[in-house]
Amino acid sequence: MLTYKGKDFYLDGEKLKIYSGAIHYFRTVPEYWEDRLLKLKAAGFNTVETYTCWNLHEKKPGEFDFDGILDIVKFLETAKKIGLYAIVRPGPYICAEWDFGGLPAWLLKDKSMRVRCMYKPYLDAVSNYYHELLPRLLPLCHENGGNIIAMQVENEYGSYGNDKEYLRFIVDLMRDCGVKELLFTSDGAQDDMLSGGTLPDILKVANFGSRTSYSFRKLKEYQGFKAPSMCGEFWNGWFDHFGEKHHHRAAAPVISELKTMLRSGASFNFYMFHGGTNFGFTAGANYDKYYQPTITSYDDNALLNEWGGYTDKYYAVRKELLSAQSLPETELPQEPLRQTIGDVKLTKYAAFIDNIEALGEKHESVSPESMEQFGQNFGFICYHHHLVGKYGGKLYLDGLADRAYVFVNKEYKGVIDRNDKKQCMDLHGLSGENDIDILVEAMGRVNYGPHLLDRKGVEQIRINYQILSHWDIYTLPLDNIDKVNYTDSKGLDTPTFMRGTFKATSRADCFVHTAGLKKGYIFINGFCLGRYWDIGPQESLYIPGTILKDENEIVVLELECSLKTTVRIDDRHNLSGGKRRKKFLFF
Repeated sequence: MLTYKGKDFYLDGEKLKIYSGAIHYFRTVPEYWEDRLLKLKAAGFNTVETYTCWNLHEKKPGEFDFDGILDIVKFLETAKKIGLYAIVRPGPYICAEWDFGGLPAWLLKDKSMRVRCMYKPYLDAVSNYYHELLPRLLPLCHENGGNIIAMQVENEYGSYGNDKEYLRFIVDLMRDCGVKELLFTSDGAQDDMLSGGTLPDILKVANFGSRTSYSFRKLKEYQGFKAPSMCGEFWNGWFDHFGEKHHHRAAAPVISELKTMLRSGASFNFYMFHGGTNFGFTAGANYDKYYQPTITSYDDNALLNEWGGYTDKYYAVRKELLSAQSLPETELPQEPLRQTIGDVKLTKYAAFIDNIEALGEKHESVSPESMEQFGQNFGFICYHHHLVGKYGGKLYLDGLADRAYVFVNKEYKGVIDRNDKKQCMDLHGLSGENDIDILVEAMGRVNYGPHLLDRKGVEQIRINYQILSHWDIYTLPLDNIDKVNYTDSKGLDTPTFMRGTFKATSRADCFVHTAGLKKGYIFINGFCLGRYWDIGPQESLYIPGTILKDENEIVVLELECSLKTTVRIDDRHNLSGGKRRKKFLFF
């Protein structure tokens, strides 16, 4: 069992320095897990760290999924086979730039919900999840012959709250579920975070990307000098929001901080070693002064890039780590194979508004409700109202989250965004009977900070001061788009599904380029690659070769009326652009 005494960790009585790298099993297709883990070990790391994603493991209350990309047991067993220890961070909250910080959307059906505190309905849900998850991991714990040597209590809790009773509840719950391995908390290296997020008897580690010596001194103020120094998240890169330039951190400052950690005898976890991809609708968002959705790529400027390729930073860190441990260089696994498909024509079209009933489930409600009220996790929600009478002025969408496409009599009228100063648009002389449809896109729930309760949809819809009542509401998770009814003609001014086909003679990776498209989603053989948006920085979406077939279908859901009807699939990745720049400082 992992223990500590003085400044050192001990595993079964032998000193151990933990050199860990983060890889999230749910962001990399299972066929590539072994490759990424082999590259981690080849770089001189001895441990892999991963979060668990509650929102995918329990998409509906009491219904659990641990198969395919969610098979954490297989992921950890693969790491053990390779010779890696493991650190598991089971949340329940994980942040991770992941939708709702990994909390399941169905929690928000309770309009009184409070998360990450001693609110009983939340605690009951956490308990149910842990009693399903943790017994699966017990056979993989080191005391039982497995490779899990430590688990985290909550996640950066001092960045959110100071409910020590809640933290104690999580500790006791983990122990009640049978976890005997070392537990720890991790928080930013500053007073308020370490004050609010720690417990006296639980090991504390600090998260930072620079100022290593200062951060460890600050940690010691709370940890004391009779415990090891460990960086729970060493931020060697950073994630991107839509509209920013891609964050890049050169190898030199990373190596400088790494040397400081090695000289001080510290342990550490590189966050991320390999970031992977926010496939589908899983990317989260931040909210400070305004709403900032995270891009599909979770490249994170990590040591391995999004598709598992080597970077200059990988080679630099590998050299330093192998030298520090007097380990020889071994032959590296090959670079991922990539291929070029070429241009693909999109020849079939379907207006989204004409397929609402085919794709959605209908609900009737006096007032608009969020998608969480209907058990919907991701995608779109459409509000339909039959308006009778004479109307003008403005249509208001109160409490909009996140982006709405407005139709009158199925004619597209424009878009309203939650970041607009006023969530409204002009109506022009409606009289008689008219159908109003509000199609709302959920672009990722907030995953960090005080605005976690980020329900998706619209709270209230009105014309001027008149609140509109009685709505047909269609939930549109788009988890199956087979029922889309295509035609040969394309509407030029409405959100549209566009379909094409292509052949693939290889199962190598590739990228579909979004230049000329404006905003939307791309599906390959029914698998949603994720979101695109022409404000950057992402200008291509990653296609794992494992989802390809000999004959393939591509569907582009273009929301903002691009005229482009051809896309290119090739071996080049494009992650650099962006229309506005936000400065980021490493803490």
